[in-house]
Amino acid sequence: MSKAIANTPKPRTLRLAIAGFHLESVSFLPVMSTYADFERTAQRGEAILDQRRGTNDVMGGFIEVCEQANVDMLPIVNAVLGALGPATDEAVERYADEIAGAIAAQADSLDGVLLFLHGASWAPSYHDVERHIIDKVRIVLGPDKPLMVAFDYHGNLDGRTIAGATAAFAYHKSPHTDMAQTGRRAAQCMLKTLRSEIAPVWAIAKPGVLVPSIFSATALRPLADIIERARAIEAQSDGYLDISILAGFSYADAHNTGFSVLCVGDGDPQRAQAIADELAANIWEQRHALYRPLEVFSVGNAIDHVQQGVRNAGKPYVLLEHADRMNDSTYVLAELLNRGVQRAAVPFLWDSAAARKAFEAGVGSTVELRLGGHSSDRAGPEVRVSARVLWAGSKTYRVSGTYQQGVPVNLGLTALLDVNGISISVVSEFAFAVDGDPFYIFGLRPEDFDIIVLRSKTHFRHFYEPLAQEIVIVDTPDHGPADLTVLPYRHLDTKRAFPFVDALPSA
Repeated sequence: MSKAIANTPKPRTLRLAIAGFHLESVSFLPVMSTYADFERTAQRGEAILDQRRGTNDVMGGFIEVCEQANVDMLPIVNAVLGALGPATDEAVERYADEIAGAIAAQADSLDGVLLFLHGASWAPSYHDVERHIIDKVRIVLGPDKPLMVAFDYHGNLDGRTIAGATAAFAYHKSPHTDMAQTGRRAAQCMLKTLRSEIAPVWAIAKPGVLVPSIFSATALRPLADIIERARAIEAQSDGYLDISILAGFSYADAHNTGFSVLCVGDGDPQRAQAIADELAANIWEQRHALYRPLEVFSVGNAIDHVQQGVRNAGKPYVLLEHADRMNDSTYVLAELLNRGVQRAAVPFLWDSAAARKAFEAGVGSTVELRLGGHSSDRAGPEVRVSARVLWAGSKTYRVSGTYQQGVPVNLGLTALLDVNGISISVVSEFAFAVDGDPFYIFGLRPEDFDIIVLRSKTHFRHFYEPLAQEIVIVDTPDHGPADLTVLPYRHLDTKRAFPFVDALPSA
């Protein structure tokens, strides 16, 4: 008996490549995201495992499942930026070539590939960046090995985007508190596939609906009801079923911009397509309520509203300058200064020149600065201030909030300023102010301010909805307006999409 056991061959260790390229592109912004921009935070090899293990992001989910299953990983590159301008063609080509080249070099030893892509990356020659990367990977991986892709909830997808994927998945939630869970879903499907437990098939449906990002929060109704219906269908299924509802990203001008419903099943493509079609039809039926579920204020009306309420409020008001895509708009800040408002905070204003000048002036000094409004001619009026420097230096930290928890952040040279009673932090690297970290890292508390100016779209809600007296949505002339019909789309067929038309798209 012992000899027979000794001669039994051990199962071969599975080996998977993991890689990521992530950028949410505002096509209309003139500021490009270059290869050098990505390289400032890109990770490769073992650094991916060391820095993303245990984090609430997709790579963290990949790593967790692979390590629990004793899967050998080939970590290639993880190049991640936030919601910025288009990528340069060079950046897309170099990362696509790097990922495909590493897979090609070790294709014989690989059992499959796990990719983390956004879904709404855009470059001048690549309006569907994710399709380009997936296609290149499929060519070198071969036709038979599984390729699983995890996408952002704001991805713009169609069937051609993911034609080379074995299966695809997207976040269920916005704020994206389930990023690691999405990575786990993709990795678990990979393992089930390699163990021949399922034969994944996918289907996708496009309802022809766009919404402003500010209204893509998954707790807003009726969107929440549609998503709950998807979860109920999954729960009632007697076999493997995974449904992703993607709101899309309306500020990337591509042919496939807008909502999509992605359904992954086991061996029954007709059933998967029927489910995707049902949910897509529901999205179309609810298009008006989805497009404008909450009130939108002008800058002046928003501040009028807040000033009236602040006197009796026990919590801070959040002024949400949602149309700002680069964290440098000055419309709300300028109006607050004009009105002499105090006890306000403007966290993570992106302005490397101001941060440098404040640092050179030194803590305790008063320095003349021009703040923000540099990314484009729509980023707001020139704001010149006399600022007292409260703190200055290089700043790094790990996210403490649920969204991207544990992910390292490098703000570069940073300064905390006091401008006539308004607290402003200026940073050299683009960063999201969506939780308490922009205050905590300076020893401050968000609760101690009457007004907080944020530039987020949905991610702030998980932290700020319970904290805030009220969230006031402010529309400005930036590149991410609430009225999508004012945007100069060139590649989207606006004759077949709501809100540009209000009739069912013809077949």
